[in-house]
Amino acid sequence: MNMKKAISGGEAIAHALRQIEPEVFAMYPITPQTPIIEAYALFEAQNKVKTKLVRTESEHSALSVAIGASCSGVRATTATASQGLLYMYEMLGVAVGLRLPIIMPIANRSISSPINIHCDHSDSMSAIDQGWIQMYCENNQEAYETTIFLQKLIEKVCLPGMVCIDGFFTSHTVENTHLFEDKDVKKFVGKYKPVYDLLDTKNPITIGSLALQDNQFKIKTEIDIANNLVPSAFKEVSKEFKETFNKKINLYEDYFASKSEIVVVVLSSSAGTVKDVVDKLRRKKISVGLLKPKLYRPFLYQEYKKVFKNAKKIIVLDRSFGYGSVPPLYKDIKLCVSEISRKIEVFSFVYGIGGRDFYPEDAEKIIASVIKK
Repeated sequence: MNMKKAISGGEAIAHALRQIEPEVFAMYPITPQTPIIEAYALFEAQNKVKTKLVRTESEHSALSVAIGASCSGVRATTATASQGLLYMYEMLGVAVGLRLPIIMPIANRSISSPINIHCDHSDSMSAIDQGWIQMYCENNQEAYETTIFLQKLIEKVCLPGMVCIDGFFTSHTVENTHLFEDKDVKKFVGKYKPVYDLLDTKNPITIGSLALQDNQFKIKTEIDIANNLVPSAFKEVSKEFKETFNKKINLYEDYFASKSEIVVVVLSSSAGTVKDVVDKLRRKKISVGLLKPKLYRPFLYQEYKKVFKNAKKIIVLDRSFGYGSVPPLYKDIKLCVSEISRKIEVFSFVYGIGGRDFYPEDAEKIIASVIKK
């Protein structure tokens, strides 16, 4: 029987990782990610996991340790936010190029300068083209379930993945969260069978060797192919998730979006705010819906074309800027819509930078302003 606990989003992810029980967890604290590693360190101190905790001297070292551990054929994880993710940046491509299924929770936080410890998506959005799978979570329950789900997905496609939650709004907010039975989670993720093992001396391999023009092109092409296979692999894992837990993990949430003339597109915790507004406006017979991408990288261009089948106007809410260009989510939606033959207007709004609150009234004003245009 499932258990319900009042826990924060950071603790929810820690519980999911406890049930997965990676062999190595490389840790370095940074607000607002720290509750994840604090909770997991407590599990280790209580002998609830056999995970080897490695307390590193920096975030760069944390991901480096996770990469080394993963190369040796075991499950490995780390977690970070904001400047920590930027400090890891050199190693992001290494994890992808070595095709290592490392799971890394991100508690989204604004990038300095100036220093701000609160939420926006500027950190993970800076890494959208690095080849990591990215999934964004609305609340604690999604954070918990997504961590378990993503562990299986990344091992299926041999790519690393990020579980993104909004700093403080999700990472520190306490909600009732349903936890699955430990044995069911272990059954779902199964025993890890690495593609290669650096410590397998009977089958020696070289890691990180030089690749010149021809081989480099092939390797990068294979990464691109692997990303293109993620949506189909996602659906297979979703089916297994449903069979095990009687719950389905979807690529995205279509909250009246495919039935509406006005569609709001937004990631993470703000989707809950927009849903309340959608409900209110639909009671007034206004044709409005919400599209909440869960899997953001790779982006689902073909899938979303179907969702926009009745759309006349699309409102894209980004929690990050796109300096010198346009905001990232808006850019992806605009590209998607450009392949649809009929005209759909797409409007871009940036909100919530540095943790600024986003109220239902804000969403209503944005929708009203678009209706008038």
